[in-house]
Parts: sequence; C-alpha cells; structure tokens
Amino acid sequence: MGRGYPRISVSQPDLFVVCKNCGSEVSPYVTECPYCGQRVRKRAPKIERGQEDPRRRQRTRRAKARSLPRMRRGEIPGIRIDTRPYGTILLILVALTAVVARATGEVTVHDLGGIYGGLPLGNDWWRLLAAPFVYDNAGYAFIALLAVGVFGTALEHRFSPFVPIAIFLAAGAAGVGLVVGLDAGDTWGGNAGALGLLAAWAVEWRLTRNDEDTDRIGLWVFAAVLFGLSAAWPAANIVAAVAGAAVGSIAGFALAQRHRG
Repeated sequence: MGRGYPRISVSQPDLFVVCKNCGSEVSPYVTECPYCGQRVRKRAPKIERGQEDPRRRQRTRRAKARSLPRMRRGEIPGIRIDTRPYGTILLILVALTAVVARATGEVTVHDLGGIYGGLPLGNDWWRLLAAPFVYDNAGYAFIALLAVGVFGTALEHRFSPFVPIAIFLAAGAAGVGLVVGLDAGDTWGGNAGALGLLAAWAVEWRLTRNDEDTDRIGLWVFAAVLFGLSAAWPAANIVAAVAGAAVGSIAGFALAQRHRG
C-alpha cells in the first residue's frame, strides 16, 4: 500500500480484508471502510468481466431465496391464484362430454344416468354419480356449470383440486338419492352439486374470513338463481337442490375446522 494509508491484511483470498483502524472485515472491492470511514486503499481492484464480489453474490442468492413476489391486486394470502383449477375443469368437461353425447341422438337422458320418477333404480347405483352430469336444456346447463366454475375454482384455489370434485359428487349423489328415496320425481343435471359447492364455500368463508371484500349480493343472487331453477325446470328438482345445499354446508363447516386447526 502507498504511504499515508493504513496497512491491510487479507484473511481469506478474494473474500474480505481487515481494516487496521477498526478491525472490521470489509469487501476487498471497496476503498473505504463502511464502518469507520478509514481509507483502506487508493482504488478498488479491477473486477474481471463476468466476475463480481463473492459476498455480494452470496447476499443476492439469500435475498432471492427469502423474497416473495408482490401480491397482486385482489389476491388473498394463502390462495394460489396462478394455478389452473384442474379439478373444476374436469367436472365441467365431463358434463360437456355428456351434452355432446346426447346431442348425437344415439343416447337418451336415461341412458346417460338421468332419473325418471317412478322407474326403479334397481342395481343402477352408478346413476347417483352420473345424473348430476346430464343436461337436456342449454339454459340449465349454462347456469349450473357457471356456478360450478365459479365456486369450484374458489374452493380449489383455497384447498386442492380434490375438494370441489368430492363436494360436487357428494352433494349431487345426495340430491339424487333423496329424490329416489322419496319418489319425488325426475332429476338430473348439476343443480344439487353446484349448490353444494356454493354452500361449502359460503360456510367456510363465513367461519374463517368473513371479509368485506366478498360480493355478498352476488353470492345471494347465485343461490337464488340455482334454487329458482327448480321452479323453471323440473329436472332441477327442489328436493335434490336442498339436499345438495345441506351436504355442501356440512362440507364447508368441516373445511373451516380443518383450516382453523
């Protein structure tokens, strides 16, 4: 080192130097000690192209490992908004496949799993799971599948793809089963399953968050429209709708307890 400047000693090559004025370890790429301001060298050593301070590189890696992306507007902590709702998409695709199959004219609603009042279920227990995916009216299909998409996606982002699938199947099967047990008429379509998803999301939200950002009016409108389908279209049986909503409410309560725990 030149005259008039304190001597420095290298503790580890290329990692740091020790300021003789205060004894602090400082980067070999600085000219003044950041702790006491003492000049440690006339000029910083030349850094070859493609090289950088090893300690700075280490700090950068640590910062990247700890840092999280900024939350987007409207994003809720704990909800993975960037993931595709594969479970909900699967529910909708199965229903659309049944719609296409019926449109060919080769199969009927009953062939696909629809329940006609007065006809015995017999050993056809598969209809309990198949009937919620069968539609014979475009308006009914649009409203029910829209509700499945909205509330199934909300549940899936908060929990997992299996949650909306399990709730839809349980609510739909419960609705069909109650209609058959009470001999309450015809039933098919996803009205009961959609109400199950809506009720599960609403109950879980009410018990765990109950924030003011949620559109409560929209929630009630969805519920009213789904229940109103029962009056507008006989296959959207009110008995099935009530059973589906009840199963969804129980599922929402269970999800809330699990989330709290």
